[in-house]
Amino acid sequence: MSATIEAFTAGLRRVPPWRPGRDAAAERHEPDGRGGTAASRVPDAAAPHVVVVGGGIAGISAAVGLAERGVRVTLIEAESSLGGRVRSWPVDVPTPGADASGAPDDRATMSRGFHAFFRQYYNLRALLRRVDPSLECLRPVADYPLRHADGTQDSFTQIATRPPLNFLSFVARSPSFGLRDLTRVDAHRALDLLDVDFPATYSRYDGVSAADALDALRFPERMRSLALEVFARSFFADPRDFSAGELVAMFHMYFLGSGEGLLFDVSRDDFDTTMWRPLRSYLEGLGAHAVTGCRVESIERDGEGFRVSAGAAAAGADDASRGRIDFAIDRDDAHGSLRADAVVIATSRDVLQRLVDGTDLGDEAWRASVLTGEMAPRFIVQRLWFDRPVAAGSAPFVGTAAYGHLDNVSLVHDLEDGAAQWAKRCGGSVVELHAYAVPNDVTDDEVLADLRHQLDRLHPELTGCEPVHEEVLVEADCPLAGTDEWAARPGVVTPQPKLVLAGDGVRCELPVALMERAATTGFQAANALLRHWGLPGHELWSVPTRARFPRSLRAARAALRLRERGLATVGRDSSGRGR
Repeated sequence: MSATIEAFTAGLRRVPPWRPGRDAAAERHEPDGRGGTAASRVPDAAAPHVVVVGGGIAGISAAVGLAERGVRVTLIEAESSLGGRVRSWPVDVPTPGADASGAPDDRATMSRGFHAFFRQYYNLRALLRRVDPSLECLRPVADYPLRHADGTQDSFTQIATRPPLNFLSFVARSPSFGLRDLTRVDAHRALDLLDVDFPATYSRYDGVSAADALDALRFPERMRSLALEVFARSFFADPRDFSAGELVAMFHMYFLGSGEGLLFDVSRDDFDTTMWRPLRSYLEGLGAHAVTGCRVESIERDGEGFRVSAGAAAAGADDASRGRIDFAIDRDDAHGSLRADAVVIATSRDVLQRLVDGTDLGDEAWRASVLTGEMAPRFIVQRLWFDRPVAAGSAPFVGTAAYGHLDNVSLVHDLEDGAAQWAKRCGGSVVELHAYAVPNDVTDDEVLADLRHQLDRLHPELTGCEPVHEEVLVEADCPLAGTDEWAARPGVVTPQPKLVLAGDGVRCELPVALMERAATTGFQAANALLRHWGLPGHELWSVPTRARFPRSLRAARAALRLRERGLATVGRDSSGRGR
């Protein structure tokens, strides 16, 4: 019997620890500071009150991280629904043939554009698992071709997931980057892409743009174009203004430093249905208040806490409680505001600047760093409902290079259930076109005309087909990850201990980007406040923060130096013989 028990316990010891993905090199980051077990909650009577300003991914992550520890949370969002820059909302789209005028479809939605949920978005996925443990809300995309206007196309299917095999197999299969091209690349700078150490790598590229970095690498033109179009423009930025440090971090996170692969998942339906509405219910089940359609006007110091003033903002709130904060905890009716022990600002950069400008929040140097942050150029999303299908076998998502202003095309009916139902009823299609980092010297109408022209090039079967319905979104509210000094950018923690920031425009020491940076900094903001109150924080995960193969890199650099010394010696010998 004892031998059986011993064998059983030995088997238990061999069970590998839980990991958020399949990459065994993913790093776990313990929250700093003291605290009890992860299940610890502050007693209700002593619970501090935190106002979270902004109901996007960062704000929701912060609110969840706090509410799970018993902190009283009021989440305030200016739009009529949660989700921030990943929100969706209903639109009236006629169903052709339903009647003389066409009946509106009750499942049609619009959003701010396509979003890819990569497998290395560990902290965002942890947020979604709160309401969907098996992540049924996501569906995989088999491939996303990267198509160049010259007819060549790159693909990420059937490519190894583990570095460096992923890079080598991509090069072997790519028409944009052949093995011969490797001989033209600056080897030392190429090794720098692998030899990372975050956060120091961010600072190493202070003052260097993504375009400058790739010029120095001597990438072949087609590969350079795809790298800039796909990576830099994902930040809605012109590559000449985009940080090379951020570009290197993206290469590392998505490709050179992660074993999760470059394929991704997408939302099975509109974001509000699959993610934000369930997370709102989850928050409210924890005792938090979520208020939508409500704009925060000001944040002021109030003793050791804060006073937050807010009022109705967005039209279209879908219940009587939205747009109002009169039910919220710690309302001060004498001042028409909320009292808070702490505040998380998880808004877009321009709203953060509005809330900070002219106040005594933080200190003077910190306020200056907030106010100097720049915004990325505007972007345009056009969603078209056609009563004609696209060609069978078309990829649901295609990234493009040198197709005018067009950056990518999404066949929404192949991605979202609601759009699929509309397309099936109408025998049609729902197509979305994206233009990132639109130059200031072109008008919206010029861009939209070009987008349609490029769509006809990619999908000639739609040429001449007028859409049943069109939705256009033009925004310029994304932060620019510029070439400024990385360490001088505002981070999660501020000079004021109970005022913290979160969002994809906030400095983060980990190699994370976009939606994952929003989720990561949201949990970091919660952890900073929990640490202040002696409560346990939340663990975070990331791809490795350092080079995966340091010994191999050192050997490669040594071999390069030997080769260069040898070539130099040969050159001197040849020169001597010539004399």
